[in-house]
Amino acid sequence: MKKKNVLVVLLLLLVAIAVTGVFWHPLWWLLIVAGLFTLLAIHDLSQTQHTILRNYPIFGHLRYAFEDIHTQIRQYFIESDMEGLPFAREQREMVYERAKNVSLMHPFGTIEDVYRTGYEWINHSITALWPQKEEPRVKMGGSQCAKPYLASHFNISAMSFGSLSSNAILALNTGAKLGGFAHDTGEGGISKYHLKPGGDLIWELGTGYFGCRARDGRFDPVPYREHATLDNVKMIAIKLSQGAKPGGGGILPAAKVSRDIAEARGVAQGRDVDSPPFHSAFSTPRQMLEWVQRLRELSGGKPVGFKLCLGRPYQFMGILKAMLETRILVDFITVDGGEGGTGAAPQELSDFMGTPLVDALIFVHNALVGADLRKEIRVMASGKIVSGFDVAAKIAMGADLCNSARGMMFALGCIQARRCHTNTCPTGVATQDPWRVQGLVVKDKAERVCNYHKNTIRYFMWVLAAAGLKDPGQLTPELLNRRVSLTEIKTYRELYPYLEPGDLLEGRAPELYKKPWSLASAASF
Repeated sequence: MKKKNVLVVLLLLLVAIAVTGVFWHPLWWLLIVAGLFTLLAIHDLSQTQHTILRNYPIFGHLRYAFEDIHTQIRQYFIESDMEGLPFAREQREMVYERAKNVSLMHPFGTIEDVYRTGYEWINHSITALWPQKEEPRVKMGGSQCAKPYLASHFNISAMSFGSLSSNAILALNTGAKLGGFAHDTGEGGISKYHLKPGGDLIWELGTGYFGCRARDGRFDPVPYREHATLDNVKMIAIKLSQGAKPGGGGILPAAKVSRDIAEARGVAQGRDVDSPPFHSAFSTPRQMLEWVQRLRELSGGKPVGFKLCLGRPYQFMGILKAMLETRILVDFITVDGGEGGTGAAPQELSDFMGTPLVDALIFVHNALVGADLRKEIRVMASGKIVSGFDVAAKIAMGADLCNSARGMMFALGCIQARRCHTNTCPTGVATQDPWRVQGLVVKDKAERVCNYHKNTIRYFMWVLAAAGLKDPGQLTPELLNRRVSLTEIKTYRELYPYLEPGDLLEGRAPELYKKPWSLASAASF
């Protein structure tokens, strides 16, 4: 019998008892109230759509009630031309709607203040087009790659098993499988929860070399080959740094090293695990590229690249010089903005270290162009990217494709409770507590992840069509506008100097690029 039918039968039985009981004794009223709460608890525990209600039956409704009140207050302020809630809430609500395939259209007009400094938009065309039904794919893998991968323009950014729960990983990868896009493992290794659904994986190698780690913590090529040649693994990314805590290493406390986590990371259960702040597999740009070549060969020719939050520009340019000297090229570079999120990091690293995404993305794109390497290397952008417009804007700035972490977490049901570091995440997303994890129903949340991706790409294609473009590669900096003051508007082509192929090699680059290029060395970071 279906759950709804069971509830109906119980409700009818309760009503019958109540009707007859009213004439017998006042205690029946207490039983009626208890019975109604019991029915509500049964409903909450048996439904699969809301993790909060599964983990906190009855009491979880208070959260939704307060949220409704909050929405009404917010609506009043918006209609009164007063300041609304932080934009993060608007983002989360948009993702929720798109993940559930409801309210895909927005009534009344823009929710943004179009005259505020920093407002951005893309100019449309009088000769607009109908949106394409199929998303064109991005070929990942240059001339030195034997097994290129055709990627979506919007993928799941790096989030490790350990930071996220087993059910969250299962739902993300199942969603990636359903939607045909890629799932970055994060630096915590490839777990059985990454592999079981069969979705495409980008395997991220951090300084701890989890999944290919020797006993002394260094890189071990034997387990690397075993994992890198798996069919699920489509690309390998070396993590140099991440936006949320650039330049910082880390320690996974022994209490968090469960059997599953130990298995995925290739470490001993119940012992502290170090992630150093710098790689032991190389110490110079040349050595790094030699390692890239080795990783590519051991994987059977799959795309290999690196992820970084841009720090000192000359160090990044040293890698470019090493590419020119060794002729070993990476297949992609993921630019992680300094504003990226994490489950736990010192406030100082989160807020004041690392270059923000826009500046970093434009610098990396231009440096590659100036070194005449851009046509061989794809650029991925990650950092607070949640909408189709965000994807279009980052591609206009210089990216080829984008990754999203917070958007995908919202699709899983994240409510930004900010308990990621306490193991008490109420939605079962960022916790290893079995009770809270079971509340996240994989099948339901996987469909939402898939829906969110599908609708984000759908509206990304609408933005392209409205701009009169047939292909994402036609997005250029002059199409993206930014209000810099109440009366001044500039395109990104006017805001930032964009280099031409070979400008760095021929000495034609502006000082912003020329100076770090002169300091860069292939022999040293």
